Amino acid sequence: MGRKERKKFGSWLKKYKHAWVFLYIFIYMPWFLFLEKHVTTDYHVIQTQFDEWIPFVEYFIIPYLMWFAFIAAAFLYFFFTDVPGFYKMAKFMFTGMTIFLIISTVFSNGQDLRPVVFERDNIFVDMVRMLYRADTCTNVFPSLHVFNSLSVCIAIHESEKLKEHKAVCNAAYILAGLIILATMFLKQHSVLDVFGAAFMAYILYRFVYASEKKTVSQFSKQKFSKQKRIAAQNK
Repeated sequence: MGRKERKKFGSWLKKYKHAWVFLYIFIYMPWFLFLEKHVTTDYHVIQTQFDEWIPFVEYFIIPYLMWFAFIAAAFLYFFFTDVPGFYKMAKFMFTGMTIFLIISTVFSNGQDLRPVVFERDNIFVDMVRMLYRADTCTNVFPSLHVFNSLSVCIAIHESEKLKEHKAVCNAAYILAGLIILATMFLKQHSVLDVFGAAFMAYILYRFVYASEKKTVSQFSKQKFSKQKRIAAQNK
């Protein structure tokens, strides 16, 4: 690597040094895979009678799988355009994911909602079968599909730049809503998993976003008050 290339690479590292945040994957994935391997039969069933009333709708596999692109696109957008927003979204999301891991470790949980026999046979049902084979019915509370979708929605809502693009915001909110519904209509999660994720998002919002806005507001008031006192003394 020549001097010019080293300088260019060093400049790139300096510009995108916040990429260190992605190292969290080396904490999350081994922990999650350990749980998936060891929590298989002996678990607390998380479901309600209301879940029995929700029909299985295989077409929801489309928004459910779009979740992966949804989360990746949000991270890439904030990574390249809004570093403070990227840090806040990562802090919010990774804190929730860690709480999920802790809950699943100390309180093994799962659900028995998945249909044994499918009423229809089509490509969407085949996709659901593949999902069921790849993903166990354990470690479901709270739902990360729901929590991470809400995390993106909150990050978008709090972004001053994205507020100028209402169509993008509305599309993101609609997709997040479909993803949340998909978790229940595909029998991947119970209503309790959804509400648990929503409650966790609400609590973390108070710490990550609301508390910071309150601090900024107080600082602005103090600064304005100080300027007002100085102006009064100069009269």
